[in-house]
Amino acid sequence: MQKTNLTAITTIHLLGFQDTYRVTFLVFFLFFVVYLVTIFGNLLIITLVSYSRNLHTPMYFFLTQLSVSDILLATDILPNMLHAVVVKDNMISFTDCIAQFYFFDVSETTDCLLLTVMCYDRYLAICQPLHYTYIVNHQFCHRMVMVTWMTSACVVLIHTLTITKLNFCGPNIIDHFFCDLDPILQLSCSDITVVEIEVTMLSSLLVVIPFFIILISYVYIIFTILQIPSITGRQKAFSTCSSHLAVVSMYYGTLLCVYLVPNRNLSWNISKYLSLLYTVVTPLMNPIVYSLRNKDLQSAVGKVFSDLYKIPRNQQWLM
Repeated sequence: MQKTNLTAITTIHLLGFQDTYRVTFLVFFLFFVVYLVTIFGNLLIITLVSYSRNLHTPMYFFLTQLSVSDILLATDILPNMLHAVVVKDNMISFTDCIAQFYFFDVSETTDCLLLTVMCYDRYLAICQPLHYTYIVNHQFCHRMVMVTWMTSACVVLIHTLTITKLNFCGPNIIDHFFCDLDPILQLSCSDITVVEIEVTMLSSLLVVIPFFIILISYVYIIFTILQIPSITGRQKAFSTCSSHLAVVSMYYGTLLCVYLVPNRNLSWNISKYLSLLYTVVTPLMNPIVYSLRNKDLQSAVGKVFSDLYKIPRNQQWLM
């Protein structure tokens, strides 16, 4: 894009999905249902873990934080996307655009760090069971969650503040459904080398290194599981980490699809649809994967409905 307007931009025009104007209602309904299911599914996990004493374990405590991060991501992206579907001329302020990018990046970084912490939890539980209760205690869990959220918030703030110091002289059009990094930088008429270096270094620190930590941990976990003599023991050990492994595969799989594919050779429409994988699909699928593959959560759901069923019966008996 040629940057011919030298006036600093104050508003951003998000084009969204311009090719869906013929099926506007269908697209709006689909994204609205996805948003509701995402919020309800993640809130359900938080509620179940808080309600059921059987789920008061480090693994499920970290899972609730993952649900909080997914709610943040869905709320940051989907409401504005729904507005863009209905109102084709979707305008937001430049400040709101930067804020949306910040919370999006915080959520993605937090997910990555939480998945790494959860992997360490599974590693200790399976490979170092005698040390597990000593290391992974109440204080450890709360400290790790605090460090995860604070690290994400502070680290993302570094390159976000650098972006705000750039000159943005237009055009003010972003051919995307949310304010992602590359579309924002394309609006700048300043040298963006510093931002790119910061993003590369921080991504290596908070995304690439955790990925290899998870990969190496699962090598040890799988090797330990294979050494268990009984088939039942192996199945039980693997079931404790299968949900986490599925979520990790989905999370990093979507990132690899988006960032390892040469975006410059793709049209913006294809890039937008690929972006749906980690902004919409992942927050939706995380609670579904854990609910479908985890017997503890399934039994907790049954207990909640059983208790709710008993309340009206007791009230009727009292009358």
